[in-house]
Amino acid sequence: MTNDAKRLLAAALAAHGGLERWRSLDGMSSTIVTGGRLWGLKGIQMDATPRVATTGFHRQSSSITPFGDPRWTMRWTPERVVIEGDAGQVIAEREDPRGAFAGHVSDTPWDPLHLAYFNGYAMWTYHALPFVLAEPGYEVADVAPVIQDGMMLRGLSARFPDGIHTHTREQRFYFGADGLLRRQDYEVEVWADTPATHLLSGYVEVGGLRLPTSRNVYLRRSDGSVDYDFSPVTVAMSDYILHRPSGTASPSIVQASSASHPAIAGAR
Repeated sequence: MTNDAKRLLAAALAAHGGLERWRSLDGMSSTIVTGGRLWGLKGIQMDATPRVATTGFHRQSSSITPFGDPRWTMRWTPERVVIEGDAGQVIAEREDPRGAFAGHVSDTPWDPLHLAYFNGYAMWTYHALPFVLAEPGYEVADVAPVIQDGMMLRGLSARFPDGIHTHTREQRFYFGADGLLRRQDYEVEVWADTPATHLLSGYVEVGGLRLPTSRNVYLRRSDGSVDYDFSPVTVAMSDYILHRPSGTASPSIVQASSASHPAIAGAR
């Protein structure tokens, strides 16, 4: 990593609340409301009921409840995804869930377990960034800045380690003058390598961390510009809870987001 990349990453980590504070947590929960046009393309029926997404930081894991049915919960790890009933009974499950996307094209329908896998790794990434970029195995370098909404954003590229499940191993992250993550560029491998730009805003402070309440994903053109006419995914996030090793949780200090989105990450 170059000195410029080290300085930018250090500034970003400090702006978001500090790496040691994040490392002191076992995980995080947030209330999510998800919309966008991807779900219709994949044959997924959505509703606007808020869900609670919980992730673990010491190993990749996440859950979303309710999921599909008011009594069901989705649980995800890279090796397995399962939908459970309220008594813990298995409704549906899949081993090696990423392998189930082999041969998919952009409009290949998803079943609830495809959706569960996508939601699972996406939520883990949402809660872990940018702190996870400082963990062992992440290869970080500086890249050219971009102009976004009239602001110059400084950039880092990151190569995720083998075994970490995310959109794609090579991603780019862009930070504002305040050090906060404002833009993320990647290709969505499980959606036929579709190029996407992910914009973050509405930052709030929760237990000393700075966390976004609005996420909007757009298609990215071949020249790197953003296609604002097509937004496959939108996520409003609120009511963050930080989970500490003792098993206690810090109080939630973020109330309902002012963002309004029509759908949620559940499936019927």
